[in-house]
Amino acid sequence: MSRSARLLQLLHAMRTLAGPVTAARLAEETGVSIRSLYRDIDALRSAGAQIEGERGYGYRLVEDPALPPQMFDQDEIEVLALSLAEVRAWGDPALARAADSVLAKIAATLPSVRERQLLHAIAQVFRPEPRYLSPLDLAPLRSACWQEEAIDIHYVDGDGATSERTILPLALFYTETCVTALSWCCLRQDFRMFRTDRMTEIHPNGTSFRPRRVPLLRDYLAQLEQRRGAKVDEG
Repeated sequence: MSRSARLLQLLHAMRTLAGPVTAARLAEETGVSIRSLYRDIDALRSAGAQIEGERGYGYRLVEDPALPPQMFDQDEIEVLALSLAEVRAWGDPALARAADSVLAKIAATLPSVRERQLLHAIAQVFRPEPRYLSPLDLAPLRSACWQEEAIDIHYVDGDGATSERTILPLALFYTETCVTALSWCCLRQDFRMFRTDRMTEIHPNGTSFRPRRVPLLRDYLAQLEQRRGAKVDEG
């Protein structure tokens, strides 16, 4: 790893770990010796990073030169805090970690007053149980959407019937009760919604459908909007 990449990794560790962070913990995060860690801290300070702390006490990133200052009003701060808290309550470990990382990065760019408001927001989310429960890790499904790669799934429908499908995943749709994959079903040759809590297996099969995802998703959303409009007219 180059030194510049290591310094960026050190900045990220100081953004995301609760301060003050000991030199030993930072050295472990970046894979260097304690002596090298001290040199890296000095290099970041020379580059303009405001880092509080000293050897034997721990370090805290006060101002991060790698991120531009952000200006949010108090209500916008509450929106950010509430939104990220909701993501953490979904029950998806990967997105929960990402939400913590986003919170730390945003906090690092704020003036001290706004930073305290973000980290100690008045708007809170409490869910005694995760909102979305899935027997599978959804990270491969999200990756398949971004990579525009077909996946093979084992699926159990509402009547308990099982099937194997090859689908082109277009987007994940978060409803009140479940996460649904908006997809093109290769078996039915039509758009379909597949609830992720009814998927028992997910296997990317290496078949690319790039660059079809965006136009397919646009067509599917247009169909859904037409159906919604028809129901309103009927009412």
